[in-house]
Amino acid sequence: MTHWITLLAVEEVAKEGGLFDLDATLPLMAIQFLVLALVLNATLYKPLGNAIDGRNEYIRNNQLEAQERLSKTEKLADQYEQDLAGARRQAQTIIADAQAEAQKIAAQKIAAAQQEAQAQKEKTASEIEQQKQQAFASLEQQVDALSRQILEKLLGADLVSRR
Repeated sequence: MTHWITLLAVEEVAKEGGLFDLDATLPLMAIQFLVLALVLNATLYKPLGNAIDGRNEYIRNNQLEAQERLSKTEKLADQYEQDLAGARRQAQTIIADAQAEAQKIAAQKIAAAQQEAQAQKEKTASEIEQQKQQAFASLEQQVDALSRQILEKLLGADLVSRR
């Protein structure tokens, strides 16, 4: 069909002999152009446009999903940081409590050891005092016996026994 149209257009130009004849050639060329545009639109441009639109939609969807994932990730990171800070505070509290308990236990053991040492010291002091008293009593007896012997030797046995 386009061949016939071209043939008619060539015959018309040959008849008239002019380059710008405004008879049936101009509308015929306009119709040819529109038909060509429709054919190209149907065969090339529409599938290409659909492919471009599909690609844009794919990119837009991926970008939205990436933004959603990023926001979720940021929220999770914030939550984990808060949990970590809470765990650190809790660990510090536990450590402080454990140290206080250890100091309390150590103080109790030191106090018990001091009390035991004080009791041992008092017991030892009383034993020493008792031994001292026994030693003084024993020495006093020995001093009395020696004093009698000295007096007997000096004064004689008769005078000492009368006393």
